[in-house]
Amino acid sequence: MPALWIANARVIDPAARRDARGNVFVRDGRIVTSLSAAEKKQAQMIDGTGLVACPGLVDIHVHFREPGQTHKETIATGSRAAAAGGFTTVVCMPNTSPPADNAGTIQFIKDAVLRDAVVRVLPTGCITVGMKGQALAPIGSLRQAGVVAITDDGDCVQSNELMRRAAEYARMFGLPIMDHCQDQAMTKGAVMNEGIMSTRLGLSGWPNAAEDIIVSRNAILSAYTGAHIHLQHISSKLSVELIRRAKADGLRITAEATPHHITFTDRELAGYDTSFKMNPPLRTEEDRRAIVAGLRDGTIDCICTDHAPHTDYEKDREFDYAPNGIIGLETSLPATLEALYRKGKFKLSHVVDLMTRRPAAILGLQGGSLAEGVPADICLFDPDESWRYDSRNGFSKSGNSPWHGKTLRGRVKATLVGGRVVFDGAAIA
Repeated sequence: MPALWIANARVIDPAARRDARGNVFVRDGRIVTSLSAAEKKQAQMIDGTGLVACPGLVDIHVHFREPGQTHKETIATGSRAAAAGGFTTVVCMPNTSPPADNAGTIQFIKDAVLRDAVVRVLPTGCITVGMKGQALAPIGSLRQAGVVAITDDGDCVQSNELMRRAAEYARMFGLPIMDHCQDQAMTKGAVMNEGIMSTRLGLSGWPNAAEDIIVSRNAILSAYTGAHIHLQHISSKLSVELIRRAKADGLRITAEATPHHITFTDRELAGYDTSFKMNPPLRTEEDRRAIVAGLRDGTIDCICTDHAPHTDYEKDREFDYAPNGIIGLETSLPATLEALYRKGKFKLSHVVDLMTRRPAAILGLQGGSLAEGVPADICLFDPDESWRYDSRNGFSKSGNSPWHGKTLRGRVKATLVGGRVVFDGAAIA
Protein backbone atom coordinates (compact mmCIF):
# COMPACT_ATOMS: atom_id res chain seq x y z
CA MET A 1 0.00 0.00 0.00
CA PRO A 2 1.54 3.37 -1.01
CA ALA A 3 2.13 6.01 1.64
CA LEU A 4 -0.55 8.70 1.91
CA TRP A 5 -0.21 12.39 2.64
CA ILE A 6 -3.22 14.58 3.47
CA ALA A 7 -1.82 18.09 3.20
CA ASN A 8 -2.94 21.49 4.51
CA ALA A 9 -6.12 20.28 6.20
CA ARG A 10 -7.63 21.50 9.46
CA VAL A 11 -6.77 18.44 11.54
CA ILE A 12 -9.18 17.77 14.41
CA ASP A 13 -8.26 14.90 16.73
CA PRO A 14 -10.23 15.25 20.00
CA ALA A 15 -8.32 12.40 21.65
CA ALA A 16 -5.10 14.40 21.30
CA ARG A 17 -6.81 17.78 21.76
CA ARG A 18 -5.50 18.73 18.35
CA ASP A 19 -7.28 21.34 16.25
CA ALA A 20 -4.89 23.07 13.88
CA ARG A 21 -3.97 23.26 10.26
CA GLY A 22 -1.49 20.56 9.37
CA ASN A 23 -0.84 17.23 7.69
CA VAL A 24 -1.85 13.63 8.23
CA PHE A 25 0.56 10.91 7.14
CA VAL A 26 -0.18 7.24 6.56
CA ARG A 27 2.21 4.37 6.04
CA ASP A 28 1.16 0.71 5.65
CA GLY A 29 -2.41 1.59 6.58
CA ARG A 30 -1.51 3.26 9.90
CA ILE A 31 -1.06 6.81 11.11
CA VAL A 32 2.55 8.01 11.35
CA THR A 33 3.91 11.34 12.53
CA SER A 34 5.86 11.97 9.33
CA LEU A 35 7.21 10.50 6.10
CA SER A 36 10.73 10.63 4.78
CA ALA A 37 11.52 12.96 1.90
CA ALA A 38 11.66 9.98 -0.44
CA GLU A 39 8.32 8.65 0.81
CA LYS A 40 6.71 12.06 0.36
CA LYS A 41 7.76 12.10 -3.29
CA GLN A 42 6.05 8.78 -3.92
CA ALA A 43 3.08 9.22 -1.57
CA GLN A 44 -0.48 9.58 -2.73
CA MET A 45 -1.26 13.24 -2.10
CA ILE A 46 -4.69 14.53 -1.03
CA ASP A 47 -5.05 18.30 -0.94
CA GLY A 48 -6.90 19.10 2.27
CA THR A 49 -7.07 22.86 1.74
CA GLY A 50 -10.38 24.11 3.14
CA LEU A 51 -11.23 20.67 4.51
CA VAL A 52 -11.34 19.07 7.95
CA ALA A 53 -9.42 15.83 8.51
CA CYS A 54 -10.63 13.94 11.56
CA PRO A 55 -10.87 10.35 12.80
CA GLY A 56 -13.40 8.28 10.90
CA LEU A 57 -16.87 8.75 12.34
CA VAL A 58 -18.19 6.04 14.67
CA ASP A 59 -21.86 5.08 14.98
CA ILE A 60 -22.80 2.56 17.65
CA HIS A 61 -26.47 2.26 16.66
CA VAL A 62 -27.42 1.17 13.13
CA HIS A 63 -29.76 -1.40 11.58
CA PHE A 64 -28.41 -3.22 8.54
CA ARG A 65 -31.30 -5.75 8.37
CA GLU A 66 -29.17 -8.76 7.40
CA PRO A 67 -30.07 -11.58 7.77
CA GLY A 68 -33.71 -11.81 6.80
CA GLN A 69 -34.77 -8.29 5.83
CA THR A 70 -32.48 -7.64 2.91
CA HIS A 71 -35.25 -5.97 0.89
CA LYS A 72 -34.64 -2.97 3.20
CA GLU A 73 -30.85 -3.01 3.62
CA THR A 74 -27.87 -5.31 3.50
CA ILE A 75 -24.46 -5.16 5.08
CA ALA A 76 -23.11 -4.26 1.64
CA THR A 77 -25.48 -1.34 1.03
CA GLY A 78 -25.52 -0.19 4.64
CA SER A 79 -21.74 -0.09 4.85
CA ARG A 80 -21.61 1.93 1.62
CA ALA A 81 -24.06 4.43 3.04
CA ALA A 82 -21.85 4.59 6.13
CA ALA A 83 -18.75 5.27 4.02
CA ALA A 84 -20.56 8.03 2.12
CA GLY A 85 -21.44 9.59 5.46
CA GLY A 86 -17.84 9.56 6.71
CA PHE A 87 -18.27 6.58 9.04
CA THR A 88 -15.51 4.03 9.33
CA THR A 89 -16.93 1.97 12.22
CA VAL A 90 -20.58 1.10 12.85
CA VAL A 91 -22.28 -1.23 15.32
CA CYS A 92 -25.35 -3.06 14.00
CA MET A 93 -28.35 -4.02 16.10
CA PRO A 94 -29.53 -7.63 16.49
CA ASN A 95 -33.20 -7.24 15.49
CA THR A 96 -32.72 -9.21 12.29
CA SER A 97 -34.69 -12.26 11.08
CA PRO A 98 -33.81 -14.45 12.87
CA PRO A 99 -32.66 -12.25 15.74
CA ALA A 100 -28.95 -12.39 16.56
CA ASP A 101 -29.43 -14.32 19.80
CA ASN A 102 -26.92 -17.12 19.21
CA ALA A 103 -23.35 -17.67 18.07
CA GLY A 104 -24.42 -19.09 14.72
CA THR A 105 -26.26 -15.96 13.64
CA ILE A 106 -23.38 -13.79 14.86
CA GLN A 107 -20.99 -15.84 12.72
CA PHE A 108 -23.31 -15.42 9.71
CA ILE A 109 -23.17 -11.64 10.20
CA LYS A 110 -19.39 -11.65 10.61
CA ASP A 111 -18.99 -13.71 7.44
CA ALA A 112 -21.18 -11.23 5.53
CA VAL A 113 -19.15 -8.34 6.91
CA LEU A 114 -15.89 -9.95 5.82
CA ARG A 115 -17.32 -10.57 2.35
CA ASP A 116 -19.33 -7.39 1.66
CA ALA A 117 -18.57 -4.49 4.01
CA VAL A 118 -16.42 -1.52 3.00
CA VAL A 119 -16.21 -0.15 6.59
CA ARG A 120 -15.81 -1.83 9.96
CA VAL A 121 -19.15 -3.39 10.98
CA LEU A 122 -19.40 -4.86 14.47
CA PRO A 123 -22.29 -7.01 15.74
CA THR A 124 -24.34 -6.86 18.92
CA GLY A 125 -26.26 -9.78 20.39
CA CYS A 126 -29.71 -10.01 21.94
CA ILE A 127 -30.38 -9.73 25.66
CA THR A 128 -33.21 -12.25 25.46
CA VAL A 129 -34.00 -15.23 23.26
CA GLY A 130 -35.79 -14.05 20.14
CA MET A 131 -35.96 -10.56 21.67
CA LYS A 132 -39.15 -11.75 23.37
CA GLY A 133 -38.20 -10.60 26.85
CA GLN A 134 -38.88 -13.99 28.45
CA ALA A 135 -35.53 -15.78 28.82
CA LEU A 136 -31.93 -14.63 28.70
CA ALA A 137 -29.95 -15.30 25.55
CA PRO A 138 -26.63 -17.18 26.01
CA ILE A 139 -24.64 -14.06 26.88
CA GLY A 140 -21.35 -15.89 27.44
CA SER A 141 -21.58 -17.60 24.05
CA LEU A 142 -22.42 -14.32 22.37
CA ARG A 143 -19.38 -12.74 24.01
CA GLN A 144 -17.15 -15.55 22.71
CA ALA A 145 -18.71 -15.15 19.26
CA GLY A 146 -17.51 -11.55 19.16
CA VAL A 147 -20.41 -9.22 20.03
CA VAL A 148 -19.43 -5.82 21.40
CA ALA A 149 -22.62 -5.33 23.46
CA ILE A 150 -26.02 -6.88 24.11
CA THR A 151 -29.36 -5.20 23.41
CA ASP A 152 -32.97 -5.93 22.58
CA ASP A 153 -33.14 -2.61 20.74
CA GLY A 154 -36.68 -1.99 19.54
CA ASP A 155 -38.10 -4.33 22.20
CA CYS A 156 -37.18 -2.99 25.61
CA VAL A 157 -36.96 -5.73 28.26
CA GLN A 158 -40.05 -5.12 30.39
CA SER A 159 -39.26 -7.47 33.27
CA ASN A 160 -37.14 -5.70 35.86
CA GLU A 161 -36.00 -9.03 37.29
CA LEU A 162 -34.87 -10.32 33.89
CA MET A 163 -33.07 -7.05 33.20
CA ARG A 164 -31.35 -7.32 36.57
CA ARG A 165 -30.04 -10.80 35.71
CA ALA A 166 -28.96 -9.59 32.27
CA ALA A 167 -27.02 -6.77 33.93
CA GLU A 168 -25.31 -9.22 36.28
CA TYR A 169 -24.24 -11.49 33.41
CA ALA A 170 -23.21 -8.56 31.23
CA ARG A 171 -20.92 -7.26 33.95
CA MET A 172 -19.50 -10.77 34.45
CA PHE A 173 -18.59 -11.01 30.77
CA GLY A 174 -17.45 -7.40 30.41
CA LEU A 175 -20.22 -6.38 28.01
CA PRO A 176 -22.19 -3.13 28.02
CA ILE A 177 -25.98 -3.35 27.83
CA MET A 178 -27.61 -1.02 25.31
CA ASP A 179 -31.25 -0.35 26.13
CA HIS A 180 -34.11 1.14 24.16
CA CYS A 181 -36.03 2.84 26.99
CA GLN A 182 -39.76 2.26 26.52
CA ASP A 183 -42.48 1.13 28.92
CA GLN A 184 -44.65 -0.72 26.42
CA ALA A 185 -47.76 -0.67 28.60
CA MET A 186 -47.78 3.11 28.30
CA THR A 187 -47.27 3.20 24.53
CA LYS A 188 -49.72 0.62 23.21
CA GLY A 189 -51.14 2.00 19.98
CA ALA A 190 -49.14 5.23 20.30
CA VAL A 191 -47.70 6.73 17.12
CA MET A 192 -46.35 10.16 18.10
CA ASN A 193 -45.48 12.32 21.09
CA GLU A 194 -48.33 12.85 23.54
CA GLY A 195 -49.15 16.55 23.65
CA ILE A 196 -50.85 19.40 21.87
CA MET A 197 -49.92 18.16 18.40
CA SER A 198 -51.19 14.61 18.96
CA THR A 199 -54.51 16.07 20.16
CA ARG A 200 -54.78 18.36 17.14
CA LEU A 201 -53.97 15.55 14.71
CA GLY A 202 -56.17 12.95 16.40
CA LEU A 203 -53.27 10.53 16.77
CA SER A 204 -52.58 8.33 19.77
CA GLY A 205 -49.98 9.94 22.05
CA TRP A 206 -46.73 8.52 23.43
CA PRO A 207 -45.89 10.08 26.81
CA ASN A 208 -42.39 11.10 27.87
CA ALA A 209 -42.97 9.09 31.04
CA ALA A 210 -42.70 5.84 29.05
CA GLU A 211 -39.04 6.68 28.46
CA ASP A 212 -38.37 8.33 31.81
CA ILE A 213 -39.52 5.31 33.83
CA ILE A 214 -37.14 2.92 32.05
CA VAL A 215 -34.26 5.39 32.26
CA SER A 216 -34.86 5.46 36.03
CA ARG A 217 -35.09 1.65 36.15
CA ASN A 218 -31.79 1.27 34.33
CA ALA A 219 -30.02 3.75 36.60
CA ILE A 220 -31.21 1.79 39.63
CA LEU A 221 -30.08 -1.52 38.13
CA SER A 222 -26.70 -0.07 37.20
CA ALA A 223 -26.26 1.08 40.81
CA TYR A 224 -27.38 -2.33 42.10
CA THR A 225 -25.26 -4.50 39.80
CA GLY A 226 -22.37 -2.27 38.76
CA ALA A 227 -23.16 -2.96 35.10
CA HIS A 228 -22.54 -0.44 32.32
CA ILE A 229 -25.93 0.40 30.81
CA HIS A 230 -26.03 2.59 27.71
CA LEU A 231 -29.31 4.41 27.06
CA GLN A 232 -30.26 4.64 23.41
CA HIS A 233 -31.77 7.60 21.50
CA ILE A 234 -32.79 9.78 24.46
CA SER A 235 -35.69 12.10 23.58
CA SER A 236 -37.19 13.44 26.83
CA LYS A 237 -36.22 16.46 28.92
CA LEU A 238 -36.75 14.59 32.21
CA SER A 239 -34.66 11.66 30.94
CA VAL A 240 -31.76 14.05 30.36
CA GLU A 241 -32.06 15.30 33.93
CA LEU A 242 -32.27 11.74 35.31
CA ILE A 243 -29.09 10.80 33.44
CA ARG A 244 -27.39 13.94 34.73
CA ARG A 245 -28.20 12.91 38.31
CA ALA A 246 -27.09 9.32 37.71
CA LYS A 247 -23.72 10.47 36.38
CA ALA A 248 -23.30 12.87 39.31
CA ASP A 249 -23.74 9.84 41.57
CA GLY A 250 -20.98 7.99 39.70
CA LEU A 251 -23.19 5.37 38.04
CA ARG A 252 -21.98 3.51 34.94
CA ILE A 253 -24.56 5.12 32.68
CA THR A 254 -23.93 6.48 29.19
CA ALA A 255 -26.41 7.85 26.66
CA GLU A 256 -26.81 8.84 23.03
CA ALA A 257 -28.93 11.26 21.01
CA THR A 258 -29.82 11.23 17.33
CA PRO A 259 -29.54 13.95 14.68
CA HIS A 260 -33.31 13.90 14.20
CA HIS A 261 -34.11 14.47 17.87
CA ILE A 262 -31.83 17.52 17.99
CA THR A 263 -33.22 18.88 14.70
CA PHE A 264 -36.97 18.26 14.51
CA THR A 265 -39.98 18.44 16.84
CA ASP A 266 -43.46 16.94 16.80
CA ARG A 267 -44.67 19.98 14.82
CA GLU A 268 -43.14 18.34 11.73
CA LEU A 269 -45.97 15.79 11.82
CA ALA A 270 -48.66 18.35 10.99
CA GLY A 271 -48.89 16.95 7.46
CA TYR A 272 -48.96 13.29 8.58
CA ASP A 273 -45.64 12.69 6.81
CA THR A 274 -44.46 9.21 7.85
CA SER A 275 -40.84 10.24 7.16
CA PHE A 276 -41.06 11.86 10.59
CA LYS A 277 -42.51 8.80 12.33
CA MET A 278 -39.91 7.24 14.58
CA ASN A 279 -39.32 5.49 17.90
CA PRO A 280 -38.94 7.27 20.25
CA PRO A 281 -41.10 9.96 18.64
CA LEU A 282 -40.11 13.51 17.90
CA ARG A 283 -41.02 15.54 20.94
CA THR A 284 -41.39 19.22 21.83
CA GLU A 285 -39.03 22.15 21.39
CA GLU A 286 -38.43 22.05 25.15
CA ASP A 287 -37.29 18.44 24.90
CA ARG A 288 -35.10 19.20 21.89
CA ARG A 289 -33.35 22.03 23.72
CA ALA A 290 -32.79 19.80 26.76
CA ILE A 291 -31.07 17.18 24.59
CA VAL A 292 -28.79 19.82 23.08
CA ALA A 293 -27.97 21.05 26.60
CA GLY A 294 -27.21 17.46 27.60
CA LEU A 295 -24.80 17.09 24.70
CA ARG A 296 -23.17 20.38 25.61
CA ASP A 297 -22.40 19.47 29.25
CA GLY A 298 -21.58 15.80 28.68
CA THR A 299 -24.75 14.34 30.17
CA ILE A 300 -25.39 12.74 26.78
CA ASP A 301 -22.21 11.16 25.51
CA CYS A 302 -22.50 10.87 21.77
CA ILE A 303 -24.45 11.16 18.54
CA CYS A 304 -25.83 8.00 16.87
CA THR A 305 -28.06 7.75 13.82
CA ASP A 306 -30.36 4.82 14.65
CA HIS A 307 -30.20 4.23 10.88
CA ALA A 308 -33.41 2.25 10.28
CA PRO A 309 -34.18 1.49 6.62
CA HIS A 310 -37.71 0.73 5.39
CA THR A 311 -39.01 0.38 1.84
CA ASP A 312 -41.13 3.08 0.24
CA TYR A 313 -44.20 0.84 0.15
CA GLU A 314 -43.90 0.19 3.88
CA LYS A 315 -43.65 3.89 4.72
CA ASP A 316 -46.26 5.04 2.19
CA ARG A 317 -49.23 3.99 4.32
CA GLU A 318 -51.70 5.47 6.78
CA PHE A 319 -49.74 7.06 9.62
CA ASP A 320 -50.95 4.55 12.21
CA TYR A 321 -49.68 1.59 10.18
CA ALA A 322 -46.36 2.85 8.82
CA PRO A 323 -43.27 1.49 10.58
CA ASN A 324 -41.11 3.66 12.80
CA GLY A 325 -37.66 4.70 11.71
CA ILE A 326 -35.55 6.66 9.24
CA ILE A 327 -32.22 6.28 7.50
CA GLY A 328 -29.49 8.67 8.61
CA LEU A 329 -25.91 7.65 7.84
CA GLU A 330 -25.44 9.90 4.82
CA THR A 331 -27.02 12.95 6.48
CA SER A 332 -25.75 12.59 10.06
CA LEU A 333 -22.71 14.84 9.74
CA PRO A 334 -24.38 17.83 8.01
CA ALA A 335 -27.49 17.53 10.19
CA THR A 336 -25.43 17.49 13.37
CA LEU A 337 -23.26 20.36 12.17
CA GLU A 338 -26.39 22.41 11.54
CA ALA A 339 -28.01 21.66 14.89
CA LEU A 340 -24.95 21.91 17.11
CA TYR A 341 -22.14 23.79 15.34
CA ARG A 342 -24.09 26.48 13.53
CA LYS A 343 -27.27 26.88 15.58
CA GLY A 344 -26.04 25.51 18.91
CA LYS A 345 -22.67 27.32 18.73
CA PHE A 346 -20.72 24.20 19.72
CA LYS A 347 -17.05 24.18 18.80
CA LEU A 348 -16.41 22.12 15.70
CA SER A 349 -13.99 19.96 17.68
CA HIS A 350 -16.77 19.19 20.18
CA VAL A 351 -19.07 18.01 17.41
CA VAL A 352 -16.30 15.81 15.98
CA ASP A 353 -15.71 14.40 19.48
CA LEU A 354 -19.38 13.47 19.81
CA MET A 355 -19.15 11.48 16.57
CA THR A 356 -15.71 9.86 16.97
CA ARG A 357 -13.85 9.42 20.25
CA ARG A 358 -16.85 9.37 22.55
CA PRO A 359 -18.95 6.65 20.85
CA ALA A 360 -15.82 4.51 20.43
CA ALA A 361 -15.03 4.89 24.13
CA ILE A 362 -18.52 3.78 25.21
CA LEU A 363 -18.02 0.31 23.76
CA GLY A 364 -14.24 0.23 24.08
CA LEU A 365 -13.77 0.19 20.32
CA GLN A 366 -10.64 0.86 18.36
CA GLY A 367 -11.20 4.13 16.55
CA GLY A 368 -11.86 7.78 17.17
CA SER A 369 -8.20 8.79 17.12
CA LEU A 370 -5.41 9.89 14.80
CA ALA A 371 -2.67 8.78 17.19
CA GLU A 372 0.53 7.34 15.79
CA GLY A 373 0.28 3.64 15.07
CA VAL A 374 -3.51 3.32 14.95
CA PRO A 375 -5.29 2.18 11.77
CA ALA A 376 -5.73 5.13 9.43
CA ASP A 377 -9.51 5.47 9.62
CA ILE A 378 -10.09 9.04 8.45
CA CYS A 379 -12.98 11.30 7.46
CA LEU A 380 -12.22 14.28 5.26
CA PHE A 381 -15.08 16.80 4.98
CA ASP A 382 -15.93 20.32 3.94
CA PRO A 383 -17.94 21.87 6.80
CA ASP A 384 -19.32 24.65 4.59
CA GLU A 385 -20.24 23.03 1.27
CA SER A 386 -23.97 23.13 0.51
CA TRP A 387 -25.61 20.29 -1.36
CA ARG A 388 -29.08 18.90 -2.01
CA TYR A 389 -29.78 15.46 -0.58
CA ASP A 390 -31.81 13.05 -2.68
CA SER A 391 -32.38 9.88 -0.66
CA ARG A 392 -33.47 8.00 -3.78
CA ASN A 393 -29.98 8.36 -5.22
CA GLY A 394 -28.14 7.54 -2.02
CA PHE A 395 -26.16 4.45 -1.18
CA SER A 396 -28.70 2.93 1.20
CA LYS A 397 -31.17 0.44 -0.23
CA SER A 398 -34.02 2.46 1.30
CA GLY A 399 -34.91 6.15 1.06
CA ASN A 400 -37.00 6.88 4.15
CA SER A 401 -35.41 10.16 5.19
CA PRO A 402 -36.93 13.39 6.53
CA TRP A 403 -33.99 15.22 4.92
CA HIS A 404 -34.95 14.09 1.40
CA GLY A 405 -35.01 17.07 -0.95
CA LYS A 406 -33.44 19.43 1.59
CA THR A 407 -30.30 21.49 1.13
CA LEU A 408 -27.66 20.45 3.66
CA ARG A 409 -24.42 22.14 4.62
CA GLY A 410 -21.30 20.08 5.29
CA ARG A 411 -20.19 17.31 2.94
CA VAL A 412 -17.90 14.31 3.16
CA LYS A 413 -15.16 14.47 0.55
CA ALA A 414 -13.33 11.22 1.36
CA THR A 415 -13.50 8.29 3.76
CA LEU A 416 -10.49 6.09 4.44
CA VAL A 417 -10.46 2.76 6.24
CA GLY A 418 -7.06 1.38 7.17
CA GLY A 419 -5.43 3.92 4.89
CA ARG A 420 -7.48 2.90 1.86
CA VAL A 421 -9.92 5.34 0.25
CA VAL A 422 -13.34 3.64 0.33
CA PHE A 423 -15.33 6.76 -0.64
CA ASP A 424 -13.91 9.52 -2.81
CA GLY A 425 -16.70 12.08 -2.40
CA ALA A 426 -18.81 10.68 -5.23
CA ALA A 427 -18.43 6.93 -5.46
CA ILE A 428 -17.42 3.90 -3.44
CA ALA A 429 -13.86 2.98 -4.39
